[in-house]
Amino acid sequence: MAATTITPRNKIRKSFNERALSWLAIGMFIFLYLPIIILIVYSFNDNRFASVWTGFSTRWYTEVFNDESVRNAFSVSMWVAFWSTVISTILGTLTAIAMERFKFWGKATYDAILYLPIIIPDIVMALSTLLFFVILGISLSRYTILIAHVAFNIAFVAIVVRARLADMDASLEEAAADLGANPWETFRRITVPLLLPGIVAGALLAFTLSLDDFVITFFMAGPGSTTLPVLIFSKIRFGASPEVNVISTLMFMGSTLLVIISLMIQRRT
Repeated sequence: MAATTITPRNKIRKSFNERALSWLAIGMFIFLYLPIIILIVYSFNDNRFASVWTGFSTRWYTEVFNDESVRNAFSVSMWVAFWSTVISTILGTLTAIAMERFKFWGKATYDAILYLPIIIPDIVMALSTLLFFVILGISLSRYTILIAHVAFNIAFVAIVVRARLADMDASLEEAAADLGANPWETFRRITVPLLLPGIVAGALLAFTLSLDDFVITFFMAGPGSTTLPVLIFSKIRFGASPEVNVISTLMFMGSTLLVIISLMIQRRT
């Protein structure tokens, strides 16, 4: 077999391609994250006008923490995110197990419908859900936000848990059954512990998506059910302000932390 030779021209071309891809990656990161960095920096601006830098100050963080409307919005956001995560994690996990381990009539159709919330635009889902509540005569409140968030979070949880379930060794469950364990004991002592990293990762992802959602929440929110993203939108209509920068910075930091934890758990699996 003839040995493969690399000519100087090929070396130069390969080196040029590597440098081009590296600079392209750097440019993409700058394009994506430079505005966020600017937002974080200007959240410490002492000036009332967010676009004019006059000095470093943390007084806007103090004002945000003392703002009752921000505290109420934070309370609603955490309530919706917590309960939507709990409910969607349970339903999404059970759905993943059913879709991966069982065969039933209409499985392919249900599998396609399950992932629709991931595919369709948020505005379409928001309008359709709003129309659904209007037809039923249900008043908009934090509970309608919760139902809508559960509806789209189930799909994300099911994807993560199903991926973990597909890589799990089914012979462990069979061995437990051979040793006399009934289906419930096998599920509780074997299946759930093995799926736990995927379940936790799915739950963290659902919490992050629920906490950051704006479009669906904006259509589902009623009186007294304003969340942080909706509050930011209402404030930004009167112009950019340091308070908006502070709230956005805190939300970004919290969401980033949850995403990092989720990715670390998935990598460990």
